[in-house]
Amino acid sequence: MADADGDAQPLVEPVPGAPAATADLGGETGLLIADYHAGIEAGLRYERGVELDSAADERRERLLSLLARTGADRLVVLGDLGHRIGSTGDAERAELAALLDAVGVPVTLALGNHDPGVAEAFGDRLRVTDAAGARLGDVGIVHGHTWPAPDVLAADVVCTGHEHPRVKLSDEVGGGRAEKAWLRGPLAYGPFADRNADLPDWGEEPPELVVFPAFNDRSGGTWVNVEGQFLAPYLPDGLASGEAYLLDGTRLGDYRRV
Repeated sequence: MADADGDAQPLVEPVPGAPAATADLGGETGLLIADYHAGIEAGLRYERGVELDSAADERRERLLSLLARTGADRLVVLGDLGHRIGSTGDAERAELAALLDAVGVPVTLALGNHDPGVAEAFGDRLRVTDAAGARLGDVGIVHGHTWPAPDVLAADVVCTGHEHPRVKLSDEVGGGRAEKAWLRGPLAYGPFADRNADLPDWGEEPPELVVFPAFNDRSGGTWVNVEGQFLAPYLPDGLASGEAYLLDGTRLGDYRRV
């Protein structure tokens, strides 16, 4: 895709100030998010005894606002649309039903580790890929808890969730804060070739990897500038020279040295 001046536009472009991106999916525009975690409040109550009021309405309205703002033709969720692993509880099912009633565009879900029950409950209302992901035009999508399929790795850009990347930032007086972050950079060939001997050589233009921040504000995250925190089997080795960006677009540089 090119702009009016003929310059190439990124296939995947973050929406300023939001944990979401638009993507050219080949004939349609997608709004991509990761880690929605519907019903998380009920899950936290069951798993940890934490009592929180539901933010289901706020999550849905925030997503609907982004769909309207971007004019996307399709919603793509990079895994963990739901929260309860293996089954959908009543709160999660109700939240997902209300969301799918409201979105107004086709929905594609890259199956996440929290999503098996979602496929069984709502498979007639959205397309669900297998855990190794799928390719939509020149964009590969995968959740990130398993290795991507070779076809996904043949895309120009590979989008993944699962990590919920965050950075710890310090100020001059010793204070600190946590911020959601994007990770972007070229995929390193070695770890994927070691896993799949038939993987074609990428040459001098490897696919770009985009690791999405979590859409859900209550789902925790991976501290990308703290050693040993990663969850995906191909990180950090598969992103040897990636950079971190805040939601407002601030470039932080090498994600491991922020």
